[in-house]
Amino acid sequence: MSLAAMQRFHLDEIWWLVSPQNPLKPTSGMAPIAARLASARAIANHPRIRVTAIEQELGTQRTADTIPALKARFPQARFLWLMGADNLLTFHRWADWRSIAREVPIVVLARPDYTGRSRFSPAMGWLRHFRRNSPAQWRSWPLPAIVIVNLGNDSRSATAIRNRTPDWATHQDTEA
Repeated sequence: MSLAAMQRFHLDEIWWLVSPQNPLKPTSGMAPIAARLASARAIANHPRIRVTAIEQELGTQRTADTIPALKARFPQARFLWLMGADNLLTFHRWADWRSIAREVPIVVLARPDYTGRSRFSPAMGWLRHFRRNSPAQWRSWPLPAIVIVNLGNDSRSATAIRNRTPDWATHQDTEA
């Protein structure tokens, strides 16, 4: 999905932000950040996908705080927020989610079993007024702006993968 988004939106890089702790998820059972970083790097394995724990460095945990911090640290960069349609279902629960939409264009990547429902999510009640029909010219969109794109469905689920191998974190080489 990252490579398809990179091509479709003509992006220089994709950044995977490995969060120290998702505020909407329980801390119990959370693998250590070093293991999650190692796993993400092994999966990404591409020179233009940057796997980072920059939220830990910035001291941010909420996307609404991370995006302005990234924009301040990298003023020359144009950021685009990529998220799966499954995240759009709960986007209204994210802290200051409207401010996220005012900071960066949002691209929702279609996901099996989620895309149809996500179009009627509570956040889309507000975001639908800012919906774009095409990803073309995203750099010049006035904000807020959101587009839902289908880059090919990938039915794999990180949760299902973790559930199949509950001790996956103990097998990560965290020295890399």
